[in-house]
Amino acid sequence: MTLARSGAIELAISETILTEIKRVLSLKFKWPEEDIAAIEKQIRSFTHYVMPQETVDLVKEDPTDNRILECAAAAGSECVVTGDNHLLKLGSFGNIPIVNVAQFIEELDNTTRKE
Repeated sequence: MTLARSGAIELAISETILTEIKRVLSLKFKWPEEDIAAIEKQIRSFTHYVMPQETVDLVKEDPTDNRILECAAAAGSECVVTGDNHLLKLGSFGNIPIVNVAQFIEELDNTTRKE
């Protein structure tokens, strides 16, 4: 999130992803509503909001993961960075690579060195 806040990278988000974040914070982590509202406001302040037009149904094991792919497509993302094994197993979505955080940081570091 620090890279997105600083403007070093652009982080895309959709309404369905925000809804899922809020659901997990509430149900799984028992966050109070006011804390969830505060984090939503914060997330909206440093992300690029997109409205996906394409419906994806590639991840059968966890259909909510498909919302990430839809968001990436709508945003024209260069990559998807995730720790989710269902998405990582795909390796890519169209021409969008799906990488873990360590791979992303390594690639970002390599790109920065070349500049």
